[in-house]
Amino acid sequence: MTDKEQVDGLVVKYQALKNEIGKVIVGQDHAVDSLLLSVFTGGHCLLMGVPGLAKTLMVNTLARTLGLSFNRIQFTPDLMPSDITGAEILDESRTFRFIKGPVFANIVLADEINRTPPKTQAALLEAMQEKVVTVNGKSYPLDAPFFVLATQNPIEQEGTYPLPEAQLDRFMFNVQLNYPSFKEEVDIVKRTTANAQVELQTVLSASEIVDIQNLVRRMPVADNVVEKAVSIVASTRPNALSKTADEIRRYISWGAGPRASQYLIMAAKTHAALHGKYSPDGEDVAAIAPEVLRHRIVRNYYAEAEGVSTDDIIAQILK
Repeated sequence: MTDKEQVDGLVVKYQALKNEIGKVIVGQDHAVDSLLLSVFTGGHCLLMGVPGLAKTLMVNTLARTLGLSFNRIQFTPDLMPSDITGAEILDESRTFRFIKGPVFANIVLADEINRTPPKTQAALLEAMQEKVVTVNGKSYPLDAPFFVLATQNPIEQEGTYPLPEAQLDRFMFNVQLNYPSFKEEVDIVKRTTANAQVELQTVLSASEIVDIQNLVRRMPVADNVVEKAVSIVASTRPNALSKTADEIRRYISWGAGPRASQYLIMAAKTHAALHGKYSPDGEDVAAIAPEVLRHRIVRNYYAEAEGVSTDDIIAQILK
């Protein structure tokens, strides 16, 4: 099968996936799109939203429709690194045996990742970066595909350990979940208060997802599209020799690094493939720029004082 035929088939599978997820999740179309983008690109995703917006249900539903193994880790202040990665135990034959932790799954939901100390956060982030778990000098590879979908609650920040910017950079996307519309909320209440069972069909397997990731890697990109992505990222750096306007530069302390440029191109490729294109263009880069850049820009005092959000800065850069 040619790459062109694979892209055409992916568009059909993508729509089937969205239809299956829509049986359970009402609304949140943008968040679902971003989750699927991160899965097909091979990146990790950070979900930001207040309690009750179905973040956990969304990830669980995604795992069921993709036919992937799924584990949820509830992050708490007393969680230890071994509670995530696993540990060696002394069995009855008096030999050490490694017991795998919940990180050994295709999709790992790190629920409220900012509620555990940095030492435990680092154990998960190492697995995200290296795709292996090392215990007592032995390395245990994680099954492919492997994704971490972490959630954070933007309110109630007492007793939390915010992820440092260097660790936030490991996440490809930062997705903001919004409240549903009035009509969507009525539909949610009707569905969840009735005794109805929803049967979900598995649309893609683990091997098919790996094939899609390889397809995205092979997709060609024009030089002007790469230059546009790098130009957007460079515009977030206040001290760089970029075309960032002074009214934008004055609000930024630190901008995005080269990983943002890499993620912009990779995500733009996937965005193009899911919409039936055989190569990404500038529209694909602009479409996913907010999710890629949102957690990589550090605002300064002026932005805080004047109520200028990171999304406002990104919107000005894209203009």
